[in-house]
Amino acid sequence: MTSKDASGSDSAERKLIKDLAELLNETGLTEIEIEKSGLKVRVARTVTIAATAAAAAGTVQQAGAAAGVAAAPQVTDPSKHPGAVKSPMVGTAYRAPEPGAASFIEVGSRVAPGDTLLIIEAMKTMNQIPASKAGTVTSILFENGQPVEFGEPLVIIE
Repeated sequence: MTSKDASGSDSAERKLIKDLAELLNETGLTEIEIEKSGLKVRVARTVTIAATAAAAAGTVQQAGAAAGVAAAPQVTDPSKHPGAVKSPMVGTAYRAPEPGAASFIEVGSRVAPGDTLLIIEAMKTMNQIPASKAGTVTSILFENGQPVEFGEPLVIIE
């Protein structure tokens, strides 16, 4: 990609990379790879979801301490929590079965094994994500309509 031939392929390659980068931002994906006519292009970006979640947990702890409430110890990495429900696929996570409907769960909800916690849309297919154990939902770690990655913690059940 560093050499430029008479046909102006450098310009075409730059446009392809720019288009892929825009597609990355529009879709919320973290990586796109394409191979065409012997040219292989991979565009990726770094996502810092864990850092944002940890910062938010720290803010909640500080607010509780300022109010004179004892803050519960927080797990710094939600994916290591024994009650973490992790995403089984890449897709878009939804808290309700359809827009405007009530959420499947809220913080404090009691769930039984097999209860639907959320839906992940992947390749135009809606996939129900069930609870793997009984307990109480203590954290919901995603926003409605948020892109999620494979293995990303979505819900904590205790």
